[in-house]
Amino acid sequence: MSKSDFIPLQNFREYSPLEMKKRANDFYKEIKCRRTVRDFSERPVPIQVIKDAIKAAGTAPNGANQQPWHFVVVSDHDVKKKIRAEAEKAEKEFYNEKAPEEWLKALDHLGTDEYKPCLETAPYLIVIFSKNYGITERSEKIQHYYVKESVGIATGILITALHHSGLATLTHTPNPMKFLNEILDRPSNERAYLILVTGFPAEGASVPNIAKKSLGEIATFI
Repeated sequence: MSKSDFIPLQNFREYSPLEMKKRANDFYKEIKCRRTVRDFSERPVPIQVIKDAIKAAGTAPNGANQQPWHFVVVSDHDVKKKIRAEAEKAEKEFYNEKAPEEWLKALDHLGTDEYKPCLETAPYLIVIFSKNYGITERSEKIQHYYVKESVGIATGILITALHHSGLATLTHTPNPMKFLNEILDRPSNERAYLILVTGFPAEGASVPNIAKKSLGEIATFI
């Protein structure tokens, strides 16, 4: 086993208790305004915004620092059209055949259905792939660890970075998603994790009138 190489911790900033509380509260105020949007504008978004958001996602903590993710940014209209067609095919089967009645009732207040026009109208689809294992230059497999957890954390950072930049997002997980490997020509060691739709909300976009659970409902302090 190779010896670990360590360097001094750099760029860590400590704040006064007063500043810490202010920063924590300011961040909460900003992120609580984030809403999932299903109606997107076709307005263009600077690609550098997307690149920087993905770079932020790439800083996420992950198992053994293997960084088991790959982000495919789709802006080509024809490719988005193909993705929409396959996603709606999967969603139609879900809503009409696969989903139990209890699940459909749980989704009812959100107003979702099989139609996903945002997959075409939004300027970008970021398709996030998880890497179940790595492949060396000699075509040898490298086991990856905590893949789902790692990719989930990276996805959360990506969503937060896009919101912080002034963009709206929608997480979409059609089932099955293997068609994404085929359309986007991704290797067999990668598995589609989700499609993140991002861009500006359409004019007049609306969202469900829902609330988040209180601190007392989601946390216990011992």
